[in-house]
Amino acid sequence: MKLHELEKNIGATHAKKRVGRGPGSGLGKTSGRGQKGQKARSGGNVNPVFEGGQLPLYRRLPKRGFSNDLFKTRYAIINVSALNKFEDGTVVTPALLKDAGIIKNSQDGIKVLGNGKLEKKLTIQASKFSTSALEKIKEAGSKAEVI
Repeated sequence: MKLHELEKNIGATHAKKRVGRGPGSGLGKTSGRGQKGQKARSGGNVNPVFEGGQLPLYRRLPKRGFSNDLFKTRYAIINVSALNKFEDGTVVTPALLKDAGIIKNSQDGIKVLGNGKLEKKLTIQASKFSTSALEKIKEAGSKAEVI
């Protein structure tokens, strides 16, 4: 069998439904949309969960359970490459990072990730360090302190 000999299976394709085409098609005049109303208009249809103004199911059902999401620990994340902004010998603290505009707020702490390369000798104070960040900090001759 060759590519030009391939054919679609019987019934795999259908003729396009041509609505609004006169008496023979069976879909003339209102094109199968019925008379007037929201669903007869172009672009008009109802949200699938709308129940005609009746109190919707998602509001009728009782809410159960507990989500611990509110109490999750969230870290402000910075990469090692962002620390090249500081001079050699600087002690990089969360307050200094905020003043420099690297982070907006410290949230529940700061986590340093290992994206990029560190070219300065610094003392970095943060809540957490990724393993790749620790390797790059040690390579550069810097220190990482967990606070």
